[in-house]
Amino acid sequence: MAKYTLIASRDPFESKEAAHYFDLAGDLKTQGNEVTLFLVQNGVFAARKSTASSTVTGLAAQGVTVLVDNFSLRERGIPGDRLADKVQPSDLDVVVDHMADGRRVIWH
Repeated sequence: MAKYTLIASRDPFESKEAAHYFDLAGDLKTQGNEVTLFLVQNGVFAARKSTASSTVTGLAAQGVTVLVDNFSLRERGIPGDRLADKVQPSDLDVVVDHMADGRRVIWH
């Protein structure tokens, strides 16, 4: 089992590539890997409570850890109480820790 951290920076409402990236996270988890999806920059819009957040909550239900960058949330005026279920605010330091742990980190 490999460990992956996928960093998503694209707004899922503007880019269909974001959906493909979320599919990759799910596929890696289905294959038995440990997967963290870290949403940064405009990628944080996927974590707001809405019909569109069903993708990230579905990934969380599969066992993917879904983290959202605190700085990106503040920059976009999204308070923590507006986040979808099972989505956790986090600092970017987590990515550095994951790299030090030997995880495969992919930024999109």
